[in-house]
Amino acid sequence: MIDGDTIEVRIGAQTYNLRYIGIDTPETVDPRRAVQCFGQEASNKNKELMSGKTVGLEKDVSETDRYGRLLRYVYVDGGMVNAELVRSGYAKASSYPPDVRYQDLFGQLEGEARDAGRGLWATNACLTPAAPTATLGRNCDPSYPDVCIPPPPPDLDCKDVPYKRFRVLAPDPHRFDGAKGGIGCET
Repeated sequence: MIDGDTIEVRIGAQTYNLRYIGIDTPETVDPRRAVQCFGQEASNKNKELMSGKTVGLEKDVSETDRYGRLLRYVYVDGGMVNAELVRSGYAKASSYPPDVRYQDLFGQLEGEARDAGRGLWATNACLTPAAPTATLGRNCDPSYPDVCIPPPPPDLDCKDVPYKRFRVLAPDPHRFDGAKGGIGCET
């Protein structure tokens, strides 16, 4: 198991990294980025679905991606894992042409998961309590009590922080809560 949308498979005597087609889960293993909101949960769900299983593989158009990973739709126990991860809220639909055979299905499943507040779409999905500032040894702004984001300067945007959908209190110096609903970086 590599992460929420990538696995290792053995075909014959060879082991391959395989990337699920049409979906994207939050990152957990990219050395250039912090673990993203709901990334560990997506990885755990993928592991639960896949560990030790014999799988069926379906190719779309491309054999591999630019990183040399096999691209496939993966089936286990009679269901498509790609679709199950989106349906249960552990992944987002993500289109990578020309491999788009099930994109309409994935979009529909994402909408249903979002509407039902499942997985990463749950209101509290990314509200992980932060350690107290003193023990972190970092300067965390009190407007973001459940994550550690430093106060300005510099002014930060949602793309600058590894958190999504976190609690925001006034005065919100970075203006993460554009909808004024008490949740920062909702989209």
